[in-house]
Amino acid sequence: MQREPVYWRKRIDRAIWAPRHALLPRWKGRALGAVRLIAVLIRDLATGNVTLWAMSLVYTTLLSMVPLLALSFSVLKAFGVHNQVEPMLESLLAPLGDQAHEITSRLTAFIGQMNVGVLGSVGLALLIYTVVSLMQKIEESFNALWHVTRLRSLGDRVSRYLSVLLVGPILIFSALGITAMALNSDVARSVLALDTVGALALIVGRVMPYVLVIGAFTFLYMFLPNTRVRFAPAFAGGIVGGILWQSAGWAFALFVASSTQYAAIYSSFAILVLFLIWLYLSWLILLFGADIAFYLQHPDYLYALPGEPRLSNRMRERLALAIAGLVASHFVAGRPPWTARQLTQRLDIPMHAIDVVLDALARSGFLAQTDDDPAAYLPARDLDQLSLAELLATVRKAGEDDFLNPDALPVPPAVAGVAARIDAAIAGALAATTVRDLAAAEPGPNGAPASPT
Repeated sequence: MQREPVYWRKRIDRAIWAPRHALLPRWKGRALGAVRLIAVLIRDLATGNVTLWAMSLVYTTLLSMVPLLALSFSVLKAFGVHNQVEPMLESLLAPLGDQAHEITSRLTAFIGQMNVGVLGSVGLALLIYTVVSLMQKIEESFNALWHVTRLRSLGDRVSRYLSVLLVGPILIFSALGITAMALNSDVARSVLALDTVGALALIVGRVMPYVLVIGAFTFLYMFLPNTRVRFAPAFAGGIVGGILWQSAGWAFALFVASSTQYAAIYSSFAILVLFLIWLYLSWLILLFGADIAFYLQHPDYLYALPGEPRLSNRMRERLALAIAGLVASHFVAGRPPWTARQLTQRLDIPMHAIDVVLDALARSGFLAQTDDDPAAYLPARDLDQLSLAELLATVRKAGEDDFLNPDALPVPPAVAGVAARIDAAIAGALAATTVRDLAAAEPGPNGAPASPT
């Protein structure tokens, strides 16, 4: 009886992850892709880093909130629109119910007491550093979800962050002011007095908060990751994230209004507890939308097991030979070079596994990347000069450094002798074989020559 749940779980896992996506009809492939996306998103929420990054951002937000608002307040004060900060802040905290006004009042009181002009150069530098650190932490969380390991340069980050923090509030409040002036004009009032237009304006007023949040989320998904994010996946993630955020705000407001246990348990700290919960939910929803955008743009990362797949030595060697053969075949035939995504689809293997081998081959001088977007791969040298023995040795050495390598490993002479014979046997067996020998026209799944999709 206890084995039946395990048996059915294995059957479900095989039904979801065993079929080769490229060999299925289009409608079955799309349906299977949707099921895999839902399964991976649930797994990321349950066991992934989304919740950890959300908690990290809550802590960083608490440290940076007052400096962030003070910096924006000082900029807006120069344009005479600083009085609009409190209403907007209160609208963002509206899910907290009646307590939103108290939190907003305390925050604005802190901001009012902070005079940026008397901080001095050191104080101003610390203020800007605190604000920039929040933006950097947000970017790091997005890069982690997008599997981006390379950060922007320090100058690029500071310029981007400050442009958003200084120019962004001015543009937002300018747009709000222009909209308010237009709606309060005599022409707008006369038009809104019409029954049809008034009903339409009421519908637009209810939908507009969702539209604004979706637009803001879409902008963040395209702007923050240090990689090229297409509009369609970012917009899809923005739709899901925006709807979830607005709906979660409504549900959380009902929860706060109907919950009296927190006040009884935490007393005066109840407002802080609720504020932390709402901050956590907000960051979690924002990161969840980014997770959706990532998988929609990179469905090759929909993988059965959590985390990065760890290739065996045999799998890594065979994958390197397959990649070298495909790249060489297209190069000899004069066909377009392969991209990482096309290789992933052709070999039906997760992209992060492909990236490990591609990076090793590129670093060792076997492959060269083009400047296209996305980058494609070409042989870096003459195919007759690319020895397969050298290629396999390069893949086997991937991940070693000056301190962790076979030469630094204290092993008995007998072990060292066996290892040397293994290396010599591989080199001897492949001494006269080059990558050109792998450049045969490889048949596709139906017998036709393979080509990038």
